[in-house]
Order: sequence, then structure tokens, then C-alpha cells
Amino acid sequence: MRTALALAAALAALPALARAAEGGAPSQPGQSGATPPGHPAATQPKPMTPAEVEKTLYGVGLAVSKSLEVFDLTPAELETVLRGVRDAASGKPKADLDPKLQQQINDLARTRAPKAAEKAAAKEKEAGAAYLAKVSKEKGARKTPAGAIVIVEKEGTGPMPTASDKVKVNYKGTLTSGRVFDASEQHGGPAEFPLGNVIKCWTDAFQTLKVGTKAKIVCPADIAYGASGAPPLIPGNAVLTFEVELLEIVK
Repeated sequence: MRTALALAAALAALPALARAAEGGAPSQPGQSGATPPGHPAATQPKPMTPAEVEKTLYGVGLAVSKSLEVFDLTPAELETVLRGVRDAASGKPKADLDPKLQQQINDLARTRAPKAAEKAAAKEKEAGAAYLAKVSKEKGARKTPAGAIVIVEKEGTGPMPTASDKVKVNYKGTLTSGRVFDASEQHGGPAEFPLGNVIKCWTDAFQTLKVGTKAKIVCPADIAYGASGAPPLIPGNAVLTFEVELLEIVK
């Protein structure tokens, strides 16, 4: 678990928090990693309507809330946090965010992180069971030997890869909530993975797909990231859904 930032730092870094709340990107399924270089330059944003501004500001609140999850706040504690936000916004904070206070914030986060992760994992386990039961009944759903659920949307005509092959794919990964935690487009386009060096779900499922296939792969937690997850983007016990397109077997 990465060290939590102080609340003031979180507020000062809302763009990064918003990206994290919507899902950053492990470098490949089965690993955590930094965003690669080479992203296109940002385009000039279009002016927002008042309704869009209001919705965006609500999103700011969601992003801040996401950054606070590690503290596992009670309702009374959340009110104290909000009081700090209001006091700081009015220019009359009752304490200085000095190095000592920042250290105390980080210490509190580290102390509470295990309990927060445990709660998140329990929630994911419950949601995951219901989601798997629902998906397994979808038209065309089939299970692989390891337990992945595969639903082919467009059948390819090429060869099938083996566990020792490297594949080139387009993919998007989501949690049961629908939140995107990773996507090949976030890294500039199709990605290449050795099937022997990814989560078991991918190793198993891709061996059932022909090159050219577009499919949905649903990964139970025990063949994805397990009870530990891949913090901060993937909680423990998370069932993962990948929309994939197998482009080629890389030789």
C-alpha cells in the first residue's frame, strides 16, 4: 500500500487523484507499474456549461473521497475532515500543515490502511460472487479449465497461442463497479505480453482464443490478484473483467 498523502497535498493534486479514481494502469495484467512515456500532448479543453461545471465539481468530491478511503473514517471523523477543508478554504485554518502534522497524517493512514483494505476486500468478495453468477449465465459464456469465464463477441480465424507465446492485444480492464483500472489505449495502443508472465486468468483464457478474436474475459479473484489485490487500483478479492482483442502471436 502506497503511503497516503496529506489531505492538503491530495487537494493540490486533484488531476492525479481523478485519474487514480478512474483507474490508473498496471504495466501489464499481473504486474504493477508506472505509466509509460509517449502520451500525446493534452488538447485545449472546451468551455464547460454550468451543468458540466457542477458535475465536474461533484467529481472533485469523489476524487477527494477516493483519496480518503485509506483512513477508514467514521461519520464523525469525516465531519472533522470537512471542517478542516472549510477552514482552509476560508483562509482561517486552526492548525498549520507543517511537517509534523503531515507525518501524523501519514502515520494515521499507515495504521488504518490494513483495516480499510480488509473492508474493501470483503465488499469485493460479496459483489464478485453475485457478478460471477450473473456473467456465467450470459449467452455464449464458457469456463476455462482454471475457471475464467470467456464470452466470445467476434470469432477470429487465426491460430491459438500457447502458454509460452507472446501476444499482441487491445484490452480494457474493469472492476465489478464498472470502473476502468487499466486499458491498452492508456499506454498508447496495443500491448504485448508473454502469456507465461501474466495473471493465471490471462494465461488460461488466451489459449482458448484464436487470433482476430474479440472477447470478454471475466477473472475470479483466485486466478487474478487474489485476496491481496494490487493496491491502490485493484482491491483484494476483486473480480476483473477484460474486453480484449487478440491481434497476433508475436514471433
